[in-house]
Amino acid sequence: MTGGTRYGHGLVLGKFYPPHAGHHHLVRTAREQCERLTVLVCAASVESVPLADRVAWMREIHPDALVVGAVDDVPVDLHDPDVWDAHMKIFRAAVPEPVDAVFTSEPYGEELGRRFGAASVLVDPDRTRHPVSGTAVRADPVACWEYLEAPVRAALTRRVVVLGAESTGTTTMALALADHYRRRGGVWARTRCVPEYGREYSEIKLAELRAERPGAGWSDVTFHSADFPVIALRQAELEEEAARDGSPVLFCDTDAFATTIWHERYMGTASPGTGEIAARGRQHLWLLTDHRGVDFEDDGLRDGEHLRPWMTARFLTQLAHTGRRTVVLTGPHEERLATAVAAVDALLAEGWHFTDPLPERR
Repeated sequence: MTGGTRYGHGLVLGKFYPPHAGHHHLVRTAREQCERLTVLVCAASVESVPLADRVAWMREIHPDALVVGAVDDVPVDLHDPDVWDAHMKIFRAAVPEPVDAVFTSEPYGEELGRRFGAASVLVDPDRTRHPVSGTAVRADPVACWEYLEAPVRAALTRRVVVLGAESTGTTTMALALADHYRRRGGVWARTRCVPEYGREYSEIKLAELRAERPGAGWSDVTFHSADFPVIALRQAELEEEAARDGSPVLFCDTDAFATTIWHERYMGTASPGTGEIAARGRQHLWLLTDHRGVDFEDDGLRDGEHLRPWMTARFLTQLAHTGRRTVVLTGPHEERLATAVAAVDALLAEGWHFTDPLPERR
């Protein structure tokens, strides 16, 4: 950019597959130099991150720009005028207004600007400000984690749920796992553990009852079916918040799916509302803590020792029925932790499996 020139309508165009710090630097630079800015997100049908997700991420990160999307399945060939014409037809349909300046970090920026009848502004073409690319992120998101913004991290985070019957060590295991991965250092030092909101909710219900009846105990607390969607929704919100600000793996002390089983435990029936919340979840692995070999401890919010075998069996049945990837943790704590770490490492080793974008013809 030269001499403080300011433009009316600027355009930034890209795949943002996925968006990273280099993209955001480009957009912010363009926004500073334009009265208004349009960001055009172009996605090919073969790509594994939906266009709608990329548009939503860019809108959140750049609320002061107009972000629009377009499906572009035209092959890439920077030397073929007919291919350029086909791309421009898509671009013009998505951005019909006149463009004064096109901002890119790519060699094709000059031709893109010419075809829009706009100035071409090149921003950090050597990637010195943010040495990252979409190709690098797709190849190894963990290595590029620091270049990703919150909504993208949330989408890529591998979410591991620890669940089980009462007093089977779920909280102990979730905290131990988070500590284990934090100790690996680097990006893993940000590993988070999402607490069980149902416990906080239960404490609130007991406190409210004792405010009316000072001698009331846990056995006097009454749950209603409407309580469980509230618990599940808040649990999901806490999980999402943590995923936006953590490492590539997140540990959850229960989830909305587990809340559906707790509804059965207390109410005796399924909860469609809770199930709908669970169906929207983005978890990847469930670690079920077996009740066998774990002493029941009454901490003042438990009364279901006799139900633990039923709950363990019910968790297993429903985890299998819904196709959730499950590992059962048995034995003493050290053995359970080793089994859990091996399962999580296996999940992480599988990678993220982005499909390749359309190849560029040369």
